[in-house]
Amino acid sequence: MNSFKKNACRTEAAGSRINTRGVENHESGENMIKFKRYLSPDTYGIICRTLSLAAIVVLAAACANIGNPSGGARDEDPPLFVTANPPQGALNVDKTKVTLTFNELVNVKDAFTKVVVSPPSRQVPRVASVGKRVTVTFDSLMPNTTYTIDFADAIEDNNEANKLQGFAYTFSTGETLDSLRISGMVLDSRNLEPRQGILVGVHSNLNDSAFIKTPLLRVAKTDDKGQFTIRGLKEGTYRVFALDDKDNDYKYGNPEEDVAFYEVTVTPGSETVETTDTIFNALGEVDTVTNRMRTRFLPNDILLRTFNSQIRPQYLAKYERIDTTKVFFKFNTRADNLPELKVVNPAGESIEDAVIERSARNDSIIYWLPERLVHADSLRIAATYLRTDSTGNLSETTDSLRFYYNRPKPKKAKKSDKQKKISVEDSIRNITLDVSFKTTQQEVYLPLEFEFATPLAKLDTSAFRLEEMVDTLWKPVKSPFTFMQRDSVSPRHFKVEYPWAYETKYRLAADTMAAIGIYGKPTRPISQEFSTKKEEDYCSLTFHLSGLDPAIPSFVELLSGSDAIVRTEPVANNSVTFKYLSPGKYYARLIEDFNGNGEYDTGNYDLQLQPDLSYYYPKVINIKKNWDKEEQWDVFAVAIDQMKPNAIKKNKPAQDKRNREQTNENEEEEEEIFDPTANPFDPNSKNRRKTGAY
Repeated sequence: MNSFKKNACRTEAAGSRINTRGVENHESGENMIKFKRYLSPDTYGIICRTLSLAAIVVLAAACANIGNPSGGARDEDPPLFVTANPPQGALNVDKTKVTLTFNELVNVKDAFTKVVVSPPSRQVPRVASVGKRVTVTFDSLMPNTTYTIDFADAIEDNNEANKLQGFAYTFSTGETLDSLRISGMVLDSRNLEPRQGILVGVHSNLNDSAFIKTPLLRVAKTDDKGQFTIRGLKEGTYRVFALDDKDNDYKYGNPEEDVAFYEVTVTPGSETVETTDTIFNALGEVDTVTNRMRTRFLPNDILLRTFNSQIRPQYLAKYERIDTTKVFFKFNTRADNLPELKVVNPAGESIEDAVIERSARNDSIIYWLPERLVHADSLRIAATYLRTDSTGNLSETTDSLRFYYNRPKPKKAKKSDKQKKISVEDSIRNITLDVSFKTTQQEVYLPLEFEFATPLAKLDTSAFRLEEMVDTLWKPVKSPFTFMQRDSVSPRHFKVEYPWAYETKYRLAADTMAAIGIYGKPTRPISQEFSTKKEEDYCSLTFHLSGLDPAIPSFVELLSGSDAIVRTEPVANNSVTFKYLSPGKYYARLIEDFNGNGEYDTGNYDLQLQPDLSYYYPKVINIKKNWDKEEQWDVFAVAIDQMKPNAIKKNKPAQDKRNREQTNENEEEEEEIFDPTANPFDPNSKNRRKTGAY
């Protein structure tokens, strides 16, 4: 029982004893005196003693009730480590059970995912919490080995769930304790998001195959900022890896796992540095400033950028008959070749003259059936394609696939005259080919796009007229326009390219039968009106870049508030311009395009290829109508972990309860940059080690 409770109980008990004797309460005293007249002295004494004892028992029971005193400041402090058995850093440990004691009741939250034991083993130690104690039980211990139990933020107090950040416990089963450490950060290579809870480990075997064939030697997990510390290292040389370990085997054997590898080897070391500690008083004012010596472990700036190799097992994920006219195939990943199809039933039929509409990756394919197969409700097709076999290689396979189409039942005729009549518009749609346009508000820098309901058997481009409105009259445009298929993979999509003028009304027109679909339906007369914006409705943005290697091609992606790509432009002569922008808020990301293909390329561990590198402009860019804005961008001026603006960052660290009420920052602005003397990822840091790629 705490002192606050004990003192309260003593006071209440003393008061109770006074009242039962009839001394303090005047009315009670008079009643007791009257009552005493009818009792013998012995009987009266027994009654008084009995009442006093009963009152004391009741109050003692109330005092024994465990709980927090009401009122007072809310507990915002994490639990404190008090002692351990075996002690922290103990040598020659042979006990398989570790007991850690804290200063208050604690829980261990998400122990399976957060608590990491190094070196890793197949038999995961059992972690439990009871009262103020946390126990870790091993099945067995290896001899002459340093063990580290990293709790991350799993330990929290029982009442307010205040987390103890970064707590780790170390012991050795031998005569020595390996105490070196390395630390760093893991970011997503594409979007610089901190990778939270991802596995990071080392190998002393420097061969590339070690990461694939054998479990990591020592491991840790990143915190909610993407930072990690691997403890208990011996002197030596290591390779460092990060792994989204989906199968919990501590090695890279699954191509669907995200992975990162440090290009250079690291040699752990340490140095003694003088640091300044500042103690604040209850008012938040500086109370004491002291200097002390401490050990800094190096390297402390290891930057790992995760990527996914995009290597997937290839197989047929889905197939269906969408309607009477087409069948659909969906593959799990990119395919180099299209499947070969043969009609098995109806017998004697062929599908070779089907019109193919596909994605650029060949993973989604639509076959527009020949008209003779449209009326068959059931089709059986033999599809031959490449599929990943049990050895991980592509092999040719043939599947017999059935495609069914359940025709809707005809609706019963209604008695109402209105319901019996079929509109002229609906009748025309049943015998004509529809054309749909993408928009009626045309951007001056884009072609006009539209699509037909089916692929075409015939197209007369000369039948299409592009007109503009001049003084309320439609007149042919003055310059020639280009009418063409949008791309090579979609036979239904077309575009018209023309140097559109600002604030102008246009019309694309065509007579009947300008196009005929593969099922014989002609188009109706086409008359699609659209207009362009005013020149002052647009704005532009130019970046003047510095710090780039001129030998490495690069491009800039303009981003929306959801981190989605709005526009992409190549960098030329250290600058890039985005024209014809709509007013709004934008962000920007630069990609170092090592192979110069104009696209972001992922990495490949088997080939020891790193992914293209991404860098964010660290601020939001506000652009208004009719503005031509220019920004200076020193690409490497801001620490890599602080480049991405907080407003578009998705993996944000958990907020400390003690700072929550004081945090009212505007997320549209850049985050506060770390002190360059302390942040190892800041390019201007005095402590930055030149040990690897930035």
